[in-house]
Amino acid sequence: MLTRIDHIGIACHDLDATVEFYRSTYGFTDVHFEVNEEQGVREAMLKINDTGDGAASYLQLIQPIREDSPVAKWLAKNGEGVHHIAFGTDGDVQDEADGIAAKGVRVLYEAPRRGSMGSRINFLHPKDCHGVLTELVEKKA
Repeated sequence: MLTRIDHIGIACHDLDATVEFYRSTYGFTDVHFEVNEEQGVREAMLKINDTGDGAASYLQLIQPIREDSPVAKWLAKNGEGVHHIAFGTDGDVQDEADGIAAKGVRVLYEAPRRGSMGSRINFLHPKDCHGVLTELVEKKA
């Protein structure tokens, strides 16, 4: 069962400048940085809220580190902006992906991959989700 909006992914050309914009404009100061070599991005997770039960919502700012990464290709085509929405699950992300696939939605990876902050993720094809690239997230145990 999907339980929350985990994050909204925003593609950008300059991660540091974009983080500074969100810090100075909206006051988001709780920021986690990391590089995901597999996805070809450098990212910042800006915590928006904390529900007190270990769950939180984030803005994920993503900057490509390679020309051949999916985010670099997306930026070249679309420019900066909202890249995807991610829904969190309290269960197993593979079970969620399998259940959604059984309803006719294409899942992009055969098996979950490593996501931000140790999570497990998978994506749903935007053509099957009314034009929205959708990520499924299982938080690190």
